[in-house]
Amino acid sequence: MAYEKEDHAIQYCFPAVNSSCIKGKHTSHEYNIVYVFVSLLSAWTVFLNLLVIISISHFKKLHTPTNLLVLSLAVADLLIGLVMPIEATRLIEMCWYFGDTFCGLYSIFIAMLLSASLSNLALIAVDRYVAVCHPLLYPQKITMTKTLISICLSWVCSSTFNTAFVVNNGYFDMPHRIAPCYGECSVVMGFAWRVTDLIMSFIFPCILIITLYLRIFYVVHQQVKVINTLMKGGKSENEGSVRRKTESKAALTLGIIVTVYLLCWIPYYICSISVISSATINLLTWVVYMNSGLNPMVYALFYPWFKKTIKHILTLKIFQTASSLVNIFTEH
Repeated sequence: MAYEKEDHAIQYCFPAVNSSCIKGKHTSHEYNIVYVFVSLLSAWTVFLNLLVIISISHFKKLHTPTNLLVLSLAVADLLIGLVMPIEATRLIEMCWYFGDTFCGLYSIFIAMLLSASLSNLALIAVDRYVAVCHPLLYPQKITMTKTLISICLSWVCSSTFNTAFVVNNGYFDMPHRIAPCYGECSVVMGFAWRVTDLIMSFIFPCILIITLYLRIFYVVHQQVKVINTLMKGGKSENEGSVRRKTESKAALTLGIIVTVYLLCWIPYYICSISVISSATINLLTWVVYMNSGLNPMVYALFYPWFKKTIKHILTLKIFQTASSLVNIFTEH
């Protein structure tokens, strides 16, 4: 009963501070439901993406440029899963208990992860475009070394841009930083930075990704027509046709991942630049975070090798001698 009475009274993030922010009002049942949901979502996201990371890192047959990009995406998704509890505390309590300095660092980190995810998807689109549209050039143009360099550059650019964004918006200029109340951690963007962030972090990568995939699916459609014609003519599929079908299937799977990503992100960006209630923005923020737990489900549904590697990992077969050399594409 005492707890219910307290719910009706105004509670502050820092009762001893005059300028403290007011805590969000929730019943004990609401707190429990939300925190259980966030805990399960965080554990789910970390666990599944960890399986992807272990699979690609351990099995030699999976050491390809495309899977290296998938690995980078899984690392970003796993880290997002790890910070979900912190984000839940900020959004549910409406309080930031970790100080201004960590607020700035956290803002850089979370923005870097989200932009790195989109950068990885853009690199995946480029990889699939070359593989499907220019298959003869793929071995020369897309190598493990070049892919690794591209991944490193994408992470460096994401961290540099978001660090500049946070610093230029005064997060670390504590004497002059203006906050509505003590205990808040929110991004206050000027118009120029808002437009720049929208273009660089979302519009440009999305246009690039959509354009490449439209071209990919057009070429795939043409290739399918050619293969069907050959089959009707009684000609057997040669190695090139089989390889094109494999590349096309990979492009389709990764295209689904991109589509799911855009469906999660587009509503958030549309609402973030318009006058929408904070409750709606918070809900769409969690839709964005849920995307990090959806990607491994797409792998599980469309990649037979992922199902096989999961069995090897969960049954601890990866600790057996030479387990990394197992051909997971043909084993039953």
